Amino acid sequence: MSAKKTNYDESKIKTLSSLEHIRLRSGMYIGRLGNGSNQDDGIYILIKEVVDNAIDEFIMGYGNRVDISVQDKKVQVRDRGRGIPLGKIVECVSVINTGAKYNDDVFQFSVGLNGVGTKAVNALSSHFLVRAYRDGQYAEAVFEKGTLISQKKGKAPDVEDGTFVEFIPDEEIFGEYNFIHEFLEQRCWNYACLNKGLRLYFNKQKFESKRGLWDLLHAEVGDETLYEIGYFQSDKMECAFTHTNTYGESYFSFVNGQFTSDGGTHLSAYREGILKGVNDFYKKNYSGTDVREGLAGAIAIKIKEPVFESQTKNKLGNSDIRSWIVNETKAGFVDFLHKNSEAAQLLENKIITNEKLRKELNAVKKEAKAAAKKISLNIPKLKDCKYHRADGDKGRGSTIFITEGQSATGSMVSCRDVYLQAIYSLRGKPWNSFGKKPADIYRNEELYNLMMALGIENSIDDLRYDRIVVATDADTDGFHIRNLLLTFFLNYFEELVLAEHIWILETPLFRVRNKKKTVYCYNEKERDQAMAAIKGHEVTRFKGLGEISPTEFGQFIGEDMRIVPVNIKSMKEIGGMLEFYMGKNTPDRRKYIMENLV
Repeated sequence: MSAKKTNYDESKIKTLSSLEHIRLRSGMYIGRLGNGSNQDDGIYILIKEVVDNAIDEFIMGYGNRVDISVQDKKVQVRDRGRGIPLGKIVECVSVINTGAKYNDDVFQFSVGLNGVGTKAVNALSSHFLVRAYRDGQYAEAVFEKGTLISQKKGKAPDVEDGTFVEFIPDEEIFGEYNFIHEFLEQRCWNYACLNKGLRLYFNKQKFESKRGLWDLLHAEVGDETLYEIGYFQSDKMECAFTHTNTYGESYFSFVNGQFTSDGGTHLSAYREGILKGVNDFYKKNYSGTDVREGLAGAIAIKIKEPVFESQTKNKLGNSDIRSWIVNETKAGFVDFLHKNSEAAQLLENKIITNEKLRKELNAVKKEAKAAAKKISLNIPKLKDCKYHRADGDKGRGSTIFITEGQSATGSMVSCRDVYLQAIYSLRGKPWNSFGKKPADIYRNEELYNLMMALGIENSIDDLRYDRIVVATDADTDGFHIRNLLLTFFLNYFEELVLAEHIWILETPLFRVRNKKKTVYCYNEKERDQAMAAIKGHEVTRFKGLGEISPTEFGQFIGEDMRIVPVNIKSMKEIGGMLEFYMGKNTPDRRKYIMENLV
C-alpha cells in the first residue's frame, strides 16, 4: 500500500512574519506555556521580559522606580527610564532584531532576550499597549495578537520620562491560566536584592534592598547561622556567604539578574574560590567537601555576552570567566576571615567537625556498598532509561518516577518512554528520616537503594536525572509516603529542591465517559463540568494509580503530563516545618489536624 503523495511546489512554501513565527513556535522564545501553577510558566516569562527592560534602564543609570500591577489577567509595567525613542516605538515591539541592546554604548549588561523580549510579549498577548514618554512628548501603539490596531502621538507635559506597557496573555496560546502573586513577589524581591537602590512596587507593595545579596541570603537562612553573613562586591560581581547547621550546600546564583537554578561556570568558580580562600587563610589543605558542608551562598555576576545552555537561561556556559571569579572570591573570603577572627575560629571548628563526620560516613558507605553488592549487581526495583543527565542534550528531560507498589509500577512501565523515563518502585512506606544522622540513612536499605538509583549516594553532582517525580496514590497512604520522601530530600538533599529537581505527579481522580467521549478529571470541579457536558455518562473514581490501565496511563506521563514542582519559600522555614509535621510532637499535630479537619 503506497503512501498518499502530496504536491510539493511553490504554493507550499510559506513566509511567516516574525510575530506569526513567535505565535506558531512560542516554545522557542519563552520555553514552556503552562497555566500559571509553575513559576517558569510562560505568563511569568512575559512579565519578566517587560520588567527586565525596566531593570536594564536602571542598570544604565536611568530611573530607580518600577511599578508593576497584575489585576486578574491584565499586567501593567511602568518604568522611569529614558523611554523608547518615539519614532521607533512600533518597530521596537514588533520587528525581530530591532533594539538598542546590540549597542554596547547604550546597554552593557542586558538581562532581556536581546531584541526579542517585548516582541514575544506582543505576539503572545490578546491585547498589548506600549506608551513611551520623552521630553514632554509621548507615542503610543496598540496591538492585538501582534497585529497593529492603532497608534498616536501627542504632548505629555509634566510626565516623567519612561515606558508604560500593558498586556493580557492570549488564552488562545496559554489556555485557562491564573497568576500566582507569590511567584511575582519572590521575583520582585530578587530584583530588589540584585539592584541596590531600585524600588519596585508590585500591586503597591514595596520591594527595596539596602544590602543587596546580604539581604537575599539573610531572608533565606535567617539568624540561625554559624557566623554573621559575609559580603563583598566588585564591579562585576557581588557575593554573600555563611555556614549553617544543615546538611549539604545551598546556593543562589544570578547572571545579569537572571536566576540560574542549575548554576554553571560562575557557580563552580565561586565554590572553587571559597575553597582556595579557606586553604590560603588557614595554610591547610582541607577538602572541598569539608569546607563547603553547610555552606549557604549567593553570587551575582554581570557579563557582556552570557552564553546559556538553554533558552530558559537556567545554566551559564561561559568558560572564559572562571579565573577572575575564582580570584575575586578567594580574595574576598580571605579578607572577610582576616577582619572577623571569631568567624574564622568558628569556621575552622566546623571544617574539622565535618572532616570527622565525613570519615565516619565513608566507613558506613563502604559497609552499605558491600551489603548492596550481596543483594544484586543491579539496583533492585529500578527500571532504568537509556539516557541520563550526563548524556548532554540526549538526556535533557530525563525523569525518574518514584512509585509505590507493583500495580502502579506495572501500569507505568508498559507505557513509559524507555529513552528518558525511569521508574523506581518502593516496597512500602519509607523510613521517617527526620532527626536521623546522615550515617543512619546509609544503613537503611530502602533509602540507600533510592540514593543509588538517583546517583547521589556519593555526591549530589552525580544526579542521574533532570527530574525526580514523586508518583503516589491520591489517598492518605499515598500522601503519607509523599511526605516521607519529601522529608528525606528536604533534610539531606535540599539542593535538589532549591534547583527544582523534585516534582509531584498529578494523576486524574475521575473518568467521565459515554460511548463517544472520555474525559479525565483532576478535581471535583472538572468532574462536575464534564458530567454536565457529556450526556448519558458514567463516572469512575480512581483510588490508586494501579487502577488506571496501561493503555490509559500513557497520556498522563506523556507530553501533557501534569507535574508540580516542590518549592520552599525560604531555607530557614524547613527545620521548623519538618519538626512540626514529621517530628515527635504528636499531641501538637493531633490538635492541628482536629482544628483544621474539613
